[in-house]
Amino acid sequence: MMFSNESRRPVRQTGPFIDLRHVTRTFPGADGGFTALRSVDLAIPAGEFVAVVGRSGSGKSTLINLLAGLDRPTSGSVRVGGTPVDVLDESRLAAWRGRNVGVVFQFFQLLPTLTILENVMLPMDFCGTFRPADARARALALLSDVGVADQAHKLPTALSGGQQQRAAIARALANDPALLVADEPTGNLDSQTADSVLELLAGLTRAGKTVVMVTHERDVAGIADRVVTLGDGRVIGSVAGGNARRLPLVEHV
Repeated sequence: MMFSNESRRPVRQTGPFIDLRHVTRTFPGADGGFTALRSVDLAIPAGEFVAVVGRSGSGKSTLINLLAGLDRPTSGSVRVGGTPVDVLDESRLAAWRGRNVGVVFQFFQLLPTLTILENVMLPMDFCGTFRPADARARALALLSDVGVADQAHKLPTALSGGQQQRAAIARALANDPALLVADEPTGNLDSQTADSVLELLAGLTRAGKTVVMVTHERDVAGIADRVVTLGDGRVIGSVAGGNARRLPLVEHV
């Protein structure tokens, strides 16, 4: 069962969990504009960990933004979990995104004046998905799952980069989204910490999450289920990777 809209009503999913058809995204400009994606077709089943790679300017971040409902295609259709994301009005799109998509950023984007625990609770407060007492307990459980429960009452600046990214992943999982998108989540981490974050993301598929990650890492094939390569706004390659489901299950997501 998947969830098709902002109220999270369960519907039967008959096709791929993510389904992009003939998606083009052109950004207007005085010189005629820039086309970031060109008639992209992409289908991703539920529970897959997909790494999206390609040169700078190939359309990777644009693709992630379309999946998360942070942007809209110029033409074509974007469906996630049965929801036609590209046709939702702004209020329904915001409600759908808050409950169905978790986003992990390269620069963590934790609010500096809130504790780590408060940062993780914030999406639950915004969406009203859990009562305050339940939200606190869930946030602590998520922080435990990602290995930073002992940092819960500290401000982000007191944590290392790897700890902040783990906390950011916990925050992305706060509302139990079916989809997690990550834009260069290891870009500011050392190689050992980056490997641990990649393993954490891959392990989420064991809990039924679908994970789509943009990365410049070239050796992700061993940990992702699939590696999709973009070039000049088109999908120019899609190859099977390793079996991410061998990794430990994250219990509370």
